[in-house]
Amino acid sequence: MPVDEHVAAPPTLRQRRRAAATQEILEAAERQIAENGPAALSLRAVARDLGMTVQALYHYFPSRDELVTALVAKSYDALADAVQAAVDTTPEGSPLERVVIAAEGYRRWAIDHPELFQLLYGTPLRYYEAPVEGATTQAVRRMSAIFEHELFGGFTPAQLAATETPGLSPEFLAYLGQLPPTGQQVLPTAVTALVMSAWGHMHGLVVLEVFGHTAFLGEHQAEIFRMGMRNTIQDIHSRIPPAEQAR
Repeated sequence: MPVDEHVAAPPTLRQRRRAAATQEILEAAERQIAENGPAALSLRAVARDLGMTVQALYHYFPSRDELVTALVAKSYDALADAVQAAVDTTPEGSPLERVVIAAEGYRRWAIDHPELFQLLYGTPLRYYEAPVEGATTQAVRRMSAIFEHELFGGFTPAQLAATETPGLSPEFLAYLGQLPPTGQQVLPTAVTALVMSAWGHMHGLVVLEVFGHTAFLGEHQAEIFRMGMRNTIQDIHSRIPPAEQAR
């Protein structure tokens, strides 16, 4: 029986040990963030928590920036997993409802992990710069791709190309056309503008809730969020013409 040359070799003992140690370091860093906030993240404190020296820690993460990048990418992936899980547990139905449920998955993760959400979207860590087109960028695009699929998966390319965004300047639309994709596919510039607007509405409501600014609404915060998402999505879909008009 011929051997498939493309089958990857199993990881070596050394690779498995390194992966396990890396995971322990990330978990210790997450605990520190949960206890003291992202700004207090310290390689020395992480090493102390694990009973290792800082020099030993450098073998896995040569700098704080590399550790932060790994934490941010891991957190974005966890957020994307939560959004995808929300969608996957939803029966096939109206596109509007599926997007709302995806947004609720985003909100729920943020509420359950406020410190990690703050790491992603709170005050930027001093002196930290994410690598261009690095792991954090790819993780963000993965999450964006889920929303874009649910928002626009039921429309044809011709419909998306005919999307109307009155009031936007040609200069702004041209600028959007020069930016990298927000998700995994290249969208018409008008649609990209709608994606950014929708994300701003969703994220703004979540930030207000996570940071306690809408606590006066109590248990009704979920209802306000759901209403806001339904209105936003309905507005977006109303700007995309029916298939028979977009041929």
